[in-house]
Amino acid sequence: MSVLPFWLTESDRLVWSLVFPLGVVILLSGLDDLFLDLHFLIRWLRRPRIRDAGAAPDIPEKQIAIFVPLWQESAVITGMVEHNLSAIRYNKYEFFIGAYPNDDPTLDAVRELERRYPRVHLAVCPHDGPTSKADCLNWIYQRMLLYEEKHGTCFDVVVTHDAEDLIHPEALRHINREAGAHGMIQIPVLPLPTPMSRWVHGVYCDEFAEWQLKDMPMRSEMGSFVPSNGVGTGYTREALDSLATEDHNLVFEPGCLTEDYENGLRLHRLGIPQTFVPLGEGAATREYFPQTLRAASRQRTRWVTGIALQTWERYGWRGGLAEVYWFWRDRKGLLGNPLGLLANLLFGYGLLSWAIAHWSGTQWSLPAHVVWPTLLWITGALQVERLAVRFGCTARLYGVSFALGVPVRAFLANCINGVASLRALWIYARARINGRPLVWLKTEHAYPSRNALAEHRRRLGEILVGSGYIAEHTLARALLDQPPGVRLGEFLVARGEISEHDLYEALSLQQSLPSGELVPDAVDAPVARLLPRRLVREWKVLPFQIASGSLFLASPEVPTDEMTRALKGFTSLSLRFHLVTPANFECLVQQLL
Repeated sequence: MSVLPFWLTESDRLVWSLVFPLGVVILLSGLDDLFLDLHFLIRWLRRPRIRDAGAAPDIPEKQIAIFVPLWQESAVITGMVEHNLSAIRYNKYEFFIGAYPNDDPTLDAVRELERRYPRVHLAVCPHDGPTSKADCLNWIYQRMLLYEEKHGTCFDVVVTHDAEDLIHPEALRHINREAGAHGMIQIPVLPLPTPMSRWVHGVYCDEFAEWQLKDMPMRSEMGSFVPSNGVGTGYTREALDSLATEDHNLVFEPGCLTEDYENGLRLHRLGIPQTFVPLGEGAATREYFPQTLRAASRQRTRWVTGIALQTWERYGWRGGLAEVYWFWRDRKGLLGNPLGLLANLLFGYGLLSWAIAHWSGTQWSLPAHVVWPTLLWITGALQVERLAVRFGCTARLYGVSFALGVPVRAFLANCINGVASLRALWIYARARINGRPLVWLKTEHAYPSRNALAEHRRRLGEILVGSGYIAEHTLARALLDQPPGVRLGEFLVARGEISEHDLYEALSLQQSLPSGELVPDAVDAPVARLLPRRLVREWKVLPFQIASGSLFLASPEVPTDEMTRALKGFTSLSLRFHLVTPANFECLVQQLL
């Protein structure tokens, strides 16, 4: 048998000199994770029955203001507002959307939304951006105060969201219910499901499944603070007033990159009750998270900088035992993440070393340098336990088949988190040395397609009953008699239960699209003929106006992704749809084409 080259033997010795201290750190972290997992298991076995989500149906609706801070979000904010206005099952709420004066595309998009929807209100920051998300939120708060003064009203609750969020239809009801007893209410946040092939986004699915099912409930169970997730967080006015009084009238700390995390800590120390709405109650904010390595690393760099470094600098390790314990868990990634990346590299080296030994017909020398094999077995067992817990959480929320990718995604997560931690340390150190503030690290956002949003919208029958078009027993009877392949609205019109006008008013509410009759004489014939006649007939769409870089289209059909893709091949303009009845559409076509 041949002998391995000297350089490879020395490399093996060097690797094992790193493995032992690395194994000790992994052992300590693994024991910490095991402690929390066992604590969670005991609590789960003793858990009370989950509360009924509709336990307090008669609670009066509080006035809720939804804050959405923006920086370069023109591509997604329109879809976000349109969908959520049509999906939210709550009446007393308003959107306050913040943007910067040097972000014209976003300003234009929000102004258009403000023009179309009375619930939408633009808040312009007085200075160029980006600054920080917290700074933008503070100016949105000031805009809300002006609205209150002008309209003689007062918002009882403020809810924060981002430009890519799908707000759960019942989320505001949950917040309204809990706001009587708690100053801060956190709705769970989960990534939207994506195919297995989107590995980076899958990392978010795995981690958020575990955080929202285990870590977030355990924080309050153990008496620590509940950090805001930044989205789906409801604050009562009393809680916000307490924050402002405590810190020079600043509701959100403008110098902090993770003001959401910090607000949870600040409220806890002020004695303000907090709660996390369990996932079992069905309400969760959904969104797409970054799907590329670069975008994921950028977002996590901000998280590590704010949560681990800034909060450490501002608050140290002071607090009760439970609070300090969760400080440790939130900050141990500063060391653990880079070491996890190192562990990946050493594992890769071990595979390479074994392959060289196998191909060269020599004995694999790496195991000969093992000093304490028991350490490897213990840390290996702890890693298996960690993967099993994450597998279980992921399987519960995303299915067993998706959870089978957990081991591979855990390896990828180590790489992303390791790079993000190193970048955070560098950015933070450079900012402190140069005396410069840390700025908002922008993450590119995507919004789901119309088809993906369909399950989040209110059902047509619910809108028809709620708006008084039909009685509930009429709807129930129609659903029983509805023939296969016939749409509910068409069936109700055919039975004479509602008119076409009633149907399209309800569809307008469901889809958050404008509707109403268009007069042929008010439409320019050249505009109506912009699209081929075949396309007009196939997709039942007719152009009727061009304004502000948009092509306005009349249609008796709710637009779909397929329709939008087909039309995009014939125009570079943004598409804006307007619902008309089939009779009105036929009249337009006959007189204009």
